[in-house]
Amino acid sequence: MSAAKVKMREKKMRNQPASVQYPSSSSNVESSTQNGADAPGTGKNADPLKGGLSEVHPSTERQKKTPHQSGWVRGHHKDGGGYTKEMPKYITAGAFARARAAEVSAMLKAVRKTTSSSRVFEALPKHMRRRAMSHNTKRLPHRLREVANRMREKSLQAGSKKKKEPAKSKSRKARRRHGNLLLEFNRRQRKNIWLETHIWHAKRFHMVKKWGYCLGDRPTYKCYRACYRAMSSHCLLQDLSYYCCIELQGDEDKLLAALSQLTSKEAGPTFAAALCLSGRRQGSVMVYRAGRYPSQPLGPVTFLWRPRTQGSVHRQLWIWAHPTLKQDLLPELQTVCQCCEAVLPPAAPVEVNPTLEAESEPENTPEAKPVPGIKRKRSRKDATGPPAKKILGDGTRLPSTPVSWRSSSNGLVINDLTMEIVRYRLIGPQSHSVLVDTLEAATGCDEVQKSQTCSLWWPQHCSDEAKMTLHQQQADIFNILKGIYSTSELPSGTVLGLTVDDPRLTLPRKRVKALPCVKQAQEVDEEKRRKLMLEGVPEPCCQSFIWEQSVRDNVTDNKISEQELNRMRSEVLVPSSRLSPTPLQGRVPILLVHQPGKQVGHEMSSWGAGWDLLLPKGWGMAFWIPLVYRGVRIGGLNMSLKHSQNKAAPHFPRDYPDCPAGMRFQEEQEAELLDKFKRHPPAKRTNYIKHGCVAPFRCPWQQLAEEWEIIVREGGSQTRTTAQADAVTEERTSQRAISITKPPSRFTVLRNRKALRLLSAWCRPTTSKGQRPCRVGELPPISCEAVTSFLSAHAMSLVWVHVSLLSKGKPEHHAMLCVPTPEDLKALGNRQGTGGPQEPPHRDHFKSRIKRRKKDPKKDPKKAATSSVTPDKPDGKKADLIFASDLDTNASKDPKSFSESSSDLVLGLWPDPLPSVASHCSRVTVGWVIQGDFSMSAGCGEALGFVSVAGLLNTLLNQTSEHKGKLLLRNPTSLHYRFAKINIEV
Repeated sequence: MSAAKVKMREKKMRNQPASVQYPSSSSNVESSTQNGADAPGTGKNADPLKGGLSEVHPSTERQKKTPHQSGWVRGHHKDGGGYTKEMPKYITAGAFARARAAEVSAMLKAVRKTTSSSRVFEALPKHMRRRAMSHNTKRLPHRLREVANRMREKSLQAGSKKKKEPAKSKSRKARRRHGNLLLEFNRRQRKNIWLETHIWHAKRFHMVKKWGYCLGDRPTYKCYRACYRAMSSHCLLQDLSYYCCIELQGDEDKLLAALSQLTSKEAGPTFAAALCLSGRRQGSVMVYRAGRYPSQPLGPVTFLWRPRTQGSVHRQLWIWAHPTLKQDLLPELQTVCQCCEAVLPPAAPVEVNPTLEAESEPENTPEAKPVPGIKRKRSRKDATGPPAKKILGDGTRLPSTPVSWRSSSNGLVINDLTMEIVRYRLIGPQSHSVLVDTLEAATGCDEVQKSQTCSLWWPQHCSDEAKMTLHQQQADIFNILKGIYSTSELPSGTVLGLTVDDPRLTLPRKRVKALPCVKQAQEVDEEKRRKLMLEGVPEPCCQSFIWEQSVRDNVTDNKISEQELNRMRSEVLVPSSRLSPTPLQGRVPILLVHQPGKQVGHEMSSWGAGWDLLLPKGWGMAFWIPLVYRGVRIGGLNMSLKHSQNKAAPHFPRDYPDCPAGMRFQEEQEAELLDKFKRHPPAKRTNYIKHGCVAPFRCPWQQLAEEWEIIVREGGSQTRTTAQADAVTEERTSQRAISITKPPSRFTVLRNRKALRLLSAWCRPTTSKGQRPCRVGELPPISCEAVTSFLSAHAMSLVWVHVSLLSKGKPEHHAMLCVPTPEDLKALGNRQGTGGPQEPPHRDHFKSRIKRRKKDPKKDPKKAATSSVTPDKPDGKKADLIFASDLDTNASKDPKSFSESSSDLVLGLWPDPLPSVASHCSRVTVGWVIQGDFSMSAGCGEALGFVSVAGLLNTLLNQTSEHKGKLLLRNPTSLHYRFAKINIEV
């Protein structure tokens, strides 16, 4: 009998008494004897007529001839399965009765006995069982109630010890009450900060948790083309309140001396630019670690100076930075400003209600029983306590966390204003029309309101004639915007301070599209409009009361609630008419900052220009809904990336590989893409090794810069073929085993404006189709001497390039930029519409190792290392060249380490260390694409990326003037090269 049948027999017979078990070693005669029957032919039951011995039955003779089958056998058998077919002739009554009694008692014992997984009511027959018996023991028979009660008490005691009784969940109506809903929202903001427009976005956007915030990534509906049309012809609205604002206060000279250590004039205007220092323009600058230009950049920031106050040298500066940059920028600012003394925030006073204190004294009084007819929320212990307040600002910050730092030596002060100011961005040529239609300059107070003593800021402001005169000038300039045709007509970075009425008072009944009015444009004075377009806003009109902390707090604390505003609207005689007079709480100081559009290149100049709207915290939704009702489109993080791509501007932190935030982003992106790649089945994954893609999920910039530096240094400025580049790369690979005494230099992105203009001239910057050359001016032409001099200072640098495809195709992320051979350029000249050459398929040398590892996982590691180091011979001449730089000499000398690394192989991906990235394919690689997509403005595929300065100059030296700046682009999942034109736009 098989083992499975034996287990089944034991399972069935485990609760049976010994009298009914059939041991497999016993014979049929023994089994019949144990059941109370006497064996035939024994003297005890022998037939007296036959001399005490009965004849042997013929069936017993047959059993001796047939093979004996011992034990219990499942199913029906022809010959009885080894048991006797006939019943015994004689039985003993006493023995038979005792055997049967044992069976009956065993059966009753098995029925009455309850196991750990059964209950008392399960002992009943099925026709007597009821589901309610487990809850009400009185439904059980009287003989089982006592046992059931004991088991029920035991289970309740065990449950109370293990876990607490779960709280009764509130009904949906109770959960949706304003107070309970507010408490739930405040709880969910402990880990990730919510913007004031979070609820609005969460209903319409895919939300992502990034940089400590919960932000809207992209809408749930299809609107990609609609958003592009809004940026090109109307207006797109974005919430940029997650950007961090750092405020610096102190003497102007001391501030400039401290900030000069973080910038360099070679990279462009600094904090000391004249127009920016006056407060009339917003500036942007690249920040470095103190005194480390150009090797250790931190990232780009925008800054805004408060206009000077007459007779005072005290200045105020706002620096706006990305959340990932703040953690690196704030310590650097504290170092250069010597602000190490933290100023603790004042402790909030705790208000104690005397009535609550008197009621809380008798603690030993028994709890009052709930009286029928009284609502639940009134009987809560905390019903009379202070109501929950909405979180305004940073909800993840502890109250004791310092947000201000002071210097005892120079008097400088640093304040962290993160989430203290709401910032909205309007992108598009009609952004000014949306602002003019939504906002109205604040109306003044009458004499009665001025005379009344009030804690509000606006009546006190109206009592000063000089301030009201300035307010009227600002309102006049704001009205001139009605005569502007496009937002891009204004000077970039223009700043306008203003105080406006609550925009909820002029909210339209239905959504309308704000467009420029021809009649209002004709009423604007033409001379004032031209002056505004040429000179911008005068310096006094750039002032705003949003700079003052006391005014911001006053406006936030005295904001009219929606409930109160709706009550006031219901009392108006004419429905939908404006409230008159305007409530005193409805005046808000704001700041309008012009955002420049595309500033590089000669195509689509000033595309993507717009305005930034700065508000005090707490007023986010009060301005958001009126702006939405003017027909704007709403964009998320995805549209911010597309906006930068269309402007050909790098997007932080994605396009800053030499900054700490950019390095962290690249690591996170690589882990995310690798995890997504591994989630696909192996048969559905792209084999990047066969496609000749060394690093499909990241760009090894450091390795690329090092290889090209060696190629140019060893080969000079002569023409470098692929074989020569491979030989230089093999020499670099052989040098890895040699210990390096000094650390290798870190690559940097070239931001020197003079050097960028020279490179742009050598590339012959043209339009995307390569039809209109620009004037080179007095810059020196490209030559071997000029290139050698240039590379002496920027050999380890990368340069930002704009790539335009000359034929069809769509660039993808991490696409390779390669150097075409003379044969490729000759074919391009003969057939202008050619698609480009093909990359020969590569051979996957790790596929066989992965298969061997799966077949024999317990293989000897030494043999595995030997087999892994000795690869199969690849096919083709180029395949030998590809794998020549594959193996590292360090790995070959230490097979144990290589075997450990080979255990982590992923099918289709190169393991670390990577082979040569420059000469891995048939065309030499000079860079990679960071952003790529089909451009709706150019009508062709466009991309943005970085190339090695040494590789670019080496390529330009060997190209004719007709094909200057032309490269090959190949996507990671394709073997097809496409011709592209690169531009360095400055």
